[in-house]
Amino acid sequence: MKLTKIFFLTFLAGVLLNSCGEDFLYKAPQGSIDQDALTNETGVDLLTTTAYANLTENGWGASPSNWTFGSMYGGDANKGSDANDQAVLNEMEMYNLLPTNSYISDKYNWVYRGAKRVNIALQTMANVEEISETFKKKRNGELHFLRAMFYFEGIRVFGPYLPWVDETNTDNDPKVHNDIDIYSNVLADIDIAISDLPPTQDAPGRANLWAAKALKAKILMHKGDLAAAKPILKDVIDNGVTSNGLKYGLEDDMNANFDSYRDNGKESIFAIQFSAEDDNANSGMSIAYPHGGAGAPGGCCGFFQPSQELANSYKVGADGLPLLDYSYRNEPYVSERTDGGTYIATTNKVVPVDPRIDLAIGRFEVPYKDWGVPQNNWVRDVANGGIYLPKKHVYTKSELDAGLASGGIHDGWAPGSAINLQYLSYRDIILLYAECLANDGDLAGAMGQVNRIRTRAGLEVNIIMKDGVPAANYQIATYPASHAAFTDKAVCIEVVRMERKLELAMEGQRWFDLSRWGGDYMSKKLGEYVNFEGNFLAKFAVATVLNSAKTMFPLPEGQIQTMGNDENGSPYLVQPAPWK
Repeated sequence: MKLTKIFFLTFLAGVLLNSCGEDFLYKAPQGSIDQDALTNETGVDLLTTTAYANLTENGWGASPSNWTFGSMYGGDANKGSDANDQAVLNEMEMYNLLPTNSYISDKYNWVYRGAKRVNIALQTMANVEEISETFKKKRNGELHFLRAMFYFEGIRVFGPYLPWVDETNTDNDPKVHNDIDIYSNVLADIDIAISDLPPTQDAPGRANLWAAKALKAKILMHKGDLAAAKPILKDVIDNGVTSNGLKYGLEDDMNANFDSYRDNGKESIFAIQFSAEDDNANSGMSIAYPHGGAGAPGGCCGFFQPSQELANSYKVGADGLPLLDYSYRNEPYVSERTDGGTYIATTNKVVPVDPRIDLAIGRFEVPYKDWGVPQNNWVRDVANGGIYLPKKHVYTKSELDAGLASGGIHDGWAPGSAINLQYLSYRDIILLYAECLANDGDLAGAMGQVNRIRTRAGLEVNIIMKDGVPAANYQIATYPASHAAFTDKAVCIEVVRMERKLELAMEGQRWFDLSRWGGDYMSKKLGEYVNFEGNFLAKFAVATVLNSAKTMFPLPEGQIQTMGNDENGSPYLVQPAPWK
């Protein structure tokens, strides 16, 4: 379900979100839709679609792709571009964030705009007298799924102490304290979704029962409740199907997960639906494409450049396994900057690498999808962003030629495409389950799940060829039973964590993983990242090592000021202690 044909309803959401507190002469304003006109089955359907639309109506800070919060902040990528463009991101990538940062404000606004749309739909549906029970139950499930997802995004970024506003609050400008942990509210929402959603849907973009279960498991994992998440993850892996009835499974071709021709496949548990139409072509990542002009995929704006640390993580030993001792940070590097020659960087064709490096990262001298090898002007400022290019979400030339993408789809200058964004994926669920197994001491079971992922990655279809031979020295193997990970729990957990880094790179996951694994672990890994990256980009000399207590972002200062104080003089929004 591409959910594109009725996104004109966003103006409707604006009317409902900004309605006046007093009636204006008891007449509906011209150009608006009266609430009574929506109090029917059709109106509920339209309002539900408007709630879904929040997934695609987002700015660079609000995007559910979390390319800034999850990937850049987690060390997958540098800001990229040049130092002056979107300078507000400089403080984020240097871990010198301020509560006035506009990106955190964008995210906060997006969370509550989505919740408001859900609340309006639920309030309207409660007043509809003639409505099919089957329809009502299905839409009720979808709306509670969406609200749980919106608030979960809030929790991932800001922590669980957020104002909870649901359909029982009918204030036009609700004032709610952030003095309670809202995990229980979010889990209650997702339980309603699990109860009401069907196993399959009439359109693949609608949430189904299995998407709700997967989301619940992911929420529980972030909460740190692995015991509760574990059986749900197993259920999803063993029995789950997509909304269009496909049994969940790993795609042989990893590129199928980042391809508008093969959207809504068996690895997609819940995907945000995009199309090649203005304002519905992933505007949240519209600046995160290679730079350059004609002949470059996107041509704007050079942001979101993979880090040297991430690239070198794909180095493997002679056994085809990751270098868990972090010796991947030692020379030789997988690619290096050059001062002369044809390209600004060269790729090491000798050092063995996991083939997933060239799925996640664009490297010079390696074919970039069907665009040929990258050209120098694809990097906007090598001194600021490094020598690598984002790749997973970037469209192919064939998609451009087929009208499924454009270099000027947003406001005439920013690129986008019809490639869906997999918010919940089967590969993610498998590795979360492996984490639970390792935590419980079932090391062989955990390694079995890791080896499933690695087996797929090594399939011939995932080897990039150039002039009839592999473009690099690709080597990947499964872990043998003799490996320490099968007998040492600590090693097993590190194996799973490394596998998540490699498999989910550039998908907005990394910082959320680091933060949920504990503040000390997060701070240590980001400190190592900053120190290593400083060898290649001088700007990291002024980067701060993120304090271990800052496992959440600060609340936007503008929201604290706007909400103000209650009748007792207490602020409605209180900044988390680490950010005071």
